[in-house]
Amino acid sequence: MVPKLPVEKIIIGRAEWCQLPELNIPAIKARVDSGAKTSALHAFNIEPFVRDGVEWVSFEVHPLQRSRAVAFRCEATIADRRMVKSTSGVAEQRYVIKTTMCLGAHNWEIELTLTNRDSMGYRMLLGRQGMKRHVLIDPAATQNHGRISDSRLAALYADHL
Repeated sequence: MVPKLPVEKIIIGRAEWCQLPELNIPAIKARVDSGAKTSALHAFNIEPFVRDGVEWVSFEVHPLQRSRAVAFRCEATIADRRMVKSTSGVAEQRYVIKTTMCLGAHNWEIELTLTNRDSMGYRMLLGRQGMKRHVLIDPAATQNHGRISDSRLAALYADHL
């Protein structure tokens, strides 16, 4: 039997800037939460539909923390529907999509549940399933893979203001 070679993992902090290029989201700050099983994206006006016999979901996103100034519509194929228990203990059925997440120079596919996170500090939550095999967490660190200034965010989202 050939031993498995160790996989190179990146070290991330408790919050990191990510990109979701397939959803045209150039920057979104994710809270890293090893206590959460699934990853979640802030979404509202969530509407399922069928395109060419395939189930899709359309939704709007406010990608910036504590701001509703930037909003735009995204579409993705539905990967699943799942009951997810929120931090308050309330179970909610959510649509699940699969998309590529970029973190610094690294990218991989993750599953995201769609839910309204308006009352939460971060518009995205990166849970265990989205991190496994890819990262190690340094809870004392934050934004290990780069910070994005307010002026850079304004430039990235200029077309959506």
